Amino acid sequence: MVITDSIMQSFSSPEESVNDCKELLIVARFAPVSLSLFDWSIIIAYLLFALGVGAYYAKRASRSSEEYYLAGRTLPWWVLGTSMVATTFAADTPLVITEYLRDGGIWKNWFWWNWGLSTLLGIFLFARLWRRSGVLTDNEILEIRYSGKPAAFLRAYKAVHFGIIFNLIVMGWVLGSMSSVLAVTMGIEQNTAMWGLVVIALVYSLLSGFWGVVVTDVVQFGIAMIGAIILAFLAVQHVGGMSALLEKLEAAVIERAPLVEQLEALEASGVDLTDNAEAQQLQEAIRELPPANETTLQMFPPPTDEPGLEAFLTSPFFIVLVYLLIMPWNHHGTDGSGYIIQRMMSAKDERHALLGTLWYKLADSAIRVWPWIIVAIASLVMFPDLVDFEDPGGQLLGDKAGYPLVMQEVLGSGLKGLLIVSFLAAFMSTIDSHLNWGSSYLVNDIYKRFWVRDREPRHYVFVGRLITVGLMVLSAALFGGVAVVGKAWSYVWAMGAGIGLVLILRWFWWRVNAWSEITALATSFIIATVFHIVAYVQTANNPDPEVTYSLFETLPKFFGIEWAFHLQLLIIVPICLIAWLTATFLTAPEPEERLRAFYKRVQPGGFWGSYREDNPNVEPVSRGLFLNFIGGMLFIYGATFAIGYFVLLKPVAGFLCTAITAAGFAIIWLNCLRHLKPGVSDDTR
Repeated sequence: MVITDSIMQSFSSPEESVNDCKELLIVARFAPVSLSLFDWSIIIAYLLFALGVGAYYAKRASRSSEEYYLAGRTLPWWVLGTSMVATTFAADTPLVITEYLRDGGIWKNWFWWNWGLSTLLGIFLFARLWRRSGVLTDNEILEIRYSGKPAAFLRAYKAVHFGIIFNLIVMGWVLGSMSSVLAVTMGIEQNTAMWGLVVIALVYSLLSGFWGVVVTDVVQFGIAMIGAIILAFLAVQHVGGMSALLEKLEAAVIERAPLVEQLEALEASGVDLTDNAEAQQLQEAIRELPPANETTLQMFPPPTDEPGLEAFLTSPFFIVLVYLLIMPWNHHGTDGSGYIIQRMMSAKDERHALLGTLWYKLADSAIRVWPWIIVAIASLVMFPDLVDFEDPGGQLLGDKAGYPLVMQEVLGSGLKGLLIVSFLAAFMSTIDSHLNWGSSYLVNDIYKRFWVRDREPRHYVFVGRLITVGLMVLSAALFGGVAVVGKAWSYVWAMGAGIGLVLILRWFWWRVNAWSEITALATSFIIATVFHIVAYVQTANNPDPEVTYSLFETLPKFFGIEWAFHLQLLIIVPICLIAWLTATFLTAPEPEERLRAFYKRVQPGGFWGSYREDNPNVEPVSRGLFLNFIGGMLFIYGATFAIGYFVLLKPVAGFLCTAITAAGFAIIWLNCLRHLKPGVSDDTR
């Protein structure tokens, strides 16, 4: 009470005192809490473990590039699959999931759930193909499948594009996200914290290479899942249990509707909402209600009720439809994506490569996401109004802050340390993977291929370590421009949006050549750039001085509609398809001996004509694909929604989805797994 009185006396008017005092008390509630000695012990123990792994595997990793970048191709399925999951779990992932739910609903997760469709191709086709190819990096396959200077150019370009440009954008974004997490949960000065984490991740990545990456990934995933499940349980208990939580959200939806109607009626009558007592009371009442609506707990995107083409094209339903029907087959990672392919190639054989990728997708889509969603649902009740929330450093977090704020509210001594370690683990698993993967590109596809050949294996490991340091320094430098980096995502993805089908068909159609892939890449880049140029010109010619251009954020307008990323895909993909098919038939096919050698090496099946007849006794990986794909969809998505319906206390739907999951796995087992023998690997080389 004394503290409150002293605060009140420092303001000039009673009204100002009340408002500012309320704001200070809210800030105090959101202020980072101090950690106990037990919490710090857990954090320090984890960091020492990571360094210990680096020291333990240092000697083994130094033997050769295969040991340093692929762990000697000896990994079992559960290790490489778990490493895939850990790598794709960045520190900001639960924050983004929280923002998805608070801003739209559970259905917004389809913006990444749709990747399951392309991952199914990775499971049943490309995991085995990459393992039997015997290459060190996925770019190396370009000069095995194609020939001459076009193939060499393509290999160098993709190594630089993904190893440096794409990689630095990812790492810069991850650094910025982790800084916000630390600022909210621990109150640590951001730059200091970042450099400390950077040094630790860098040291064990340098020492142990891919061995350290995968071993720490397995432990990191375990820590992250245990922490997330504990937090979800405590968050639900904090608000009275799941039944009470769902009832509060349902009541909020009912209470919100008449308040919004009254506010809209005032606005329609011409009342100035910023200077009207009744309007301000209504707005305050709305802000105090959990921001839930009819679609918050829906798993599928709602159709729009508004008439007109623009409403349909910008509706969540249409956006998700485009992502489901177009995006999975049209992006730069359609045949696996770099760091996922790296793990496929590190498997001890083809069976482990397939099983590892299957486990990855199950854990990625179905298992790890639901604890985050539960916490996000609880945050609706615990922290209704977070739209303008900023971290202690002044960076706007908005609804993303819901997750770390729930951590502060419900965790006690020891558990805080465990949850913070889970964020550190997520951050470090992403950073170390990107460092090792980017280094492999620059060593194997640039340095060894074009500059220094035929040196002893330890030489390339040494160079790889130097490059790893360089990548880390550059990504830390990008950390300062992370706001622009974050906006560049859609542009980076658009640059590769037209190449997906080429990446698939280069394995299964002999007529695809290097010019097909070069044309697809160039066309995507040109069209994506044109969209931004048009947006800049339209902004420059706009007479309204308040309309300004923001790099990578301002969208072009056509027919009065802003062309967001999903609409740009509708232009990029068909034009790229026409362009690369035209280039394919206007240029000569690859030399016959190159095509014959490639087919003999990987034996993919598909449209290979006489080249396929040279290997009549080999069963291609494409056989049985349709049934495998259907089984995979039932298995992955059935498990995802089964868990979700049980979480939302809908047991009938949950048991139905469980039956679908079981049916999907039965199809996969009968059609694929029981026929795939252990020990089959890259002996076709």
